[in-house]
Amino acid sequence: MTNRFQRNGIFTGEEQQQLKHKKIAVIGCGGLGGYAIEMFARVGIGHLTVVDGDVFDETNLNRQLLCVMDTLGKPKTAIAAERVRKIDPTIQVNSVWNFIENDNVKEIIKGHDIVIDALDSNVARYLLVEACREMEIPYVYGAIAGWYGQVSVIFPGDMWVRNCLMTASAKGIESEIGNPSFSPACIASYQVSQALKVLLDKGGVLREQILFFDMLNNEFEILEP
Repeated sequence: MTNRFQRNGIFTGEEQQQLKHKKIAVIGCGGLGGYAIEMFARVGIGHLTVVDGDVFDETNLNRQLLCVMDTLGKPKTAIAAERVRKIDPTIQVNSVWNFIENDNVKEIIKGHDIVIDALDSNVARYLLVEACREMEIPYVYGAIAGWYGQVSVIFPGDMWVRNCLMTASAKGIESEIGNPSFSPACIASYQVSQALKVLLDKGGVLREQILFFDMLNNEFEILEP
């Protein structure tokens, strides 16, 4: 193990090598996605695909890690890829400056070991959930709104959480409540930890469960069928 990963004490040398060969697709490079990409790059993932069709604007400055004054107006995926290369130039980064749609989502996620949902649109989320189900790729769900957040993991064939997401409001509530700086950092951390446990077969995965965060009242609950 190189000096870079010496402080990753929870992983064995063999597990660290496994991570180097894993491919992760992060769909969305804003609030959740920016933090997730940062953490995956630092933990030792060898291949990252970063997907987003948007550019940074001033409203992103309050919460999106990759948004600073110098990146306003620039494609989120380009900035994400640049950040990854600054952290570890050996990481293979595939930058997809496009929104996921019916005709591209399967091609984008094909060949990946796991997919991270960092979306702010339930319409796009429906497409991603179904594509992951059809492509038999594990999917890590994350959503935030103000003080609140949710995390879950859907494996191919799992239906309860999938059905919960598919019956949710198409609009969602993030656009109404907004998000401060800390909620994406918290939820993205849990998404990354869940993804790593799936990739390394660690157990303790939120499968057919939804972990609900209420950071205002310090309440955390696991919802099950």
